[in-house]
Amino acid sequence: MIITIANQKGGVGKTTTAINLAAALALKGVHTLLVDLDPQGNTTMSFVDQHALGRSMYDVLVDGVPMTDVILATSVENLDIAPARIALAKLENAMVGELDAHFRLKDRLAPVVPGYEYIVIDTPPTLGLITVNAMVAATHLLIPIQSSYFALEGTDDLLETVEKIKVRANPDLQLLGVVITLHDRRTVLARDIHERITQVFGDKVFRTAVSKSVRLEESPAYRTSIFEHAPQSTGALEYYALCEEVMARV
Repeated sequence: MIITIANQKGGVGKTTTAINLAAALALKGVHTLLVDLDPQGNTTMSFVDQHALGRSMYDVLVDGVPMTDVILATSVENLDIAPARIALAKLENAMVGELDAHFRLKDRLAPVVPGYEYIVIDTPPTLGLITVNAMVAATHLLIPIQSSYFALEGTDDLLETVEKIKVRANPDLQLLGVVITLHDRRTVLARDIHERITQVFGDKVFRTAVSKSVRLEESPAYRTSIFEHAPQSTGALEYYALCEEVMARV
């Protein structure tokens, strides 16, 4: 299964979800690859020293370097990462006019897909070529939505892009679900927002909502997932529960 995590809004927990969902899958004994397609490279920095990288996903997508040459093992057993660097910001300019531009990631991933039970792809907060590549390559789409007043802002554009991709580029792409992030159960507003999101997405909304958590914010600084940094924390328990829901759905 190839799960792309996408939402063109920034600050909704895409990277946190990518890191900790992938880590949870690995902890369940599932061989998992985490692909970082965000030029900011925050997913990469959560596991490896970005300055020590030789090659990255930019080299794979632009120069045709094999995926096997960039994939690195992480400190989490069963979890590998395909890292990103800031060079990815130049991807769209580098691929202007390329006939296979939207299919580049799918083609590059193909040789390594049989070696992993799950591939989780983190994307930038845009609906540009990088995110489109990630959705063309995916079997499933997971959308994190922040528990805030403007939660549903932009989701129409995202879903419209998904439908366009399904018409030709990837007819088999499925919406795996919507996960509510940065959720504060104590407030009436958060409960109202949860209801609004459920009205729009119905049973596609995961039962597990991820709470606001200092521990989740801290863990990348220690180059680790929440499961190594604070295994008994609320964030760890919630992402483990989300992982179980994801596995049940696919």
